[in-house]
Amino acid sequence: MNRLLFFVPLLFLVLFLNCSSEATDDIPSEETPTTIDDSLYFPPLNSNTWETNSMSTLNWNATQLQPLLDYLEEKNTKSFIILHKGKIVVEHYFDGHTETTPWYWASAGKTLTTAIAGIAQEENLINLNDKVSDHIGTNWTSATLEKENLITCKDLLSMTSGLDDSLGSGISPSDLQYLSDAGTRWAYHGVFVKIQDVIAAASNQTWDSYFENTLKTRIGITGAWVQTGNANVYWSTTRSMARFGLLIAANGKWNDAQIIPESFLNEATSTSQNINEAYGYLWWLNGKSSYRLPQTQLEFSGALVPAAPQDMYCALGKNDQKIYIVPSKDLVVIRMGNAADDANFALSSFDNVLWEQINLLID
Repeated sequence: MNRLLFFVPLLFLVLFLNCSSEATDDIPSEETPTTIDDSLYFPPLNSNTWETNSMSTLNWNATQLQPLLDYLEEKNTKSFIILHKGKIVVEHYFDGHTETTPWYWASAGKTLTTAIAGIAQEENLINLNDKVSDHIGTNWTSATLEKENLITCKDLLSMTSGLDDSLGSGISPSDLQYLSDAGTRWAYHGVFVKIQDVIAAASNQTWDSYFENTLKTRIGITGAWVQTGNANVYWSTTRSMARFGLLIAANGKWNDAQIIPESFLNEATSTSQNINEAYGYLWWLNGKSSYRLPQTQLEFSGALVPAAPQDMYCALGKNDQKIYIVPSKDLVVIRMGNAADDANFALSSFDNVLWEQINLLID
């Protein structure tokens, strides 16, 4: 009797499992769950290898690729890349430019400086609330000592130094004259580059050495800083710019290594002051209610790039050098080249029209 009581439940369990297995086998193939790879891909260091993904896999509208490329060529583009989760979906070169041709980042390279500032702060070399003069000494401006000491490292990254931006791009003390207290006025100014001097002094290394040791070699980018007048401009291949964009899109990680603190990047890509909503730490931010532009104190209503996703943030350089990052769509978009239309310092009408074209491809 006891054996019977044992075998009856066991028989029921076997029959139940068999029925469950048969029921699973009967699910039509189109309803069978599929595994989607949500992981980010990182191209190997010191290699030209870079995995790709197809538009068909992503359900993009491939018929819109050629119109996009035609528009880019018409607008003096040298190179264009779209990454999705780190893999190349679109890569095209124009006008004799190639995968190995260097080009200038212009002010898009400001965001390299932001990244290094975050690393230096994590290493306790600087604090963004430090006075600039704590690191490079006093009298680096023509302001009184009281006013000069109001300027912090954060003000340099936020474009709120209060120094007169109408005097040109010079960064010698005679060029850096007081206009308003730091933190009370937003103005696009080349004085941001002083943060490179701050980091060099704090690290007891040259800027180039610290940059190479903490970022460049760790993510496999090529290129060099080239002094151009008062500006320190980064030159590299388009793929190197894409590597940096991928690092930022990955919240500062490269594979398993946290290169830039994620908390710092969150801060850097959020509004950094209460004057220009669309500006972080040298990053431009979409999706805000208003924005300001270089060389003007006017405030413009609406989003920076209305056609782009609202969560997009970007690095914008003279003559339409672009790094667009879109977290909601896992995209990094790179554009290098000559000015699409007229010469410009950051935002241009090209940004919005380009995103209208990109949307036709990806939506």
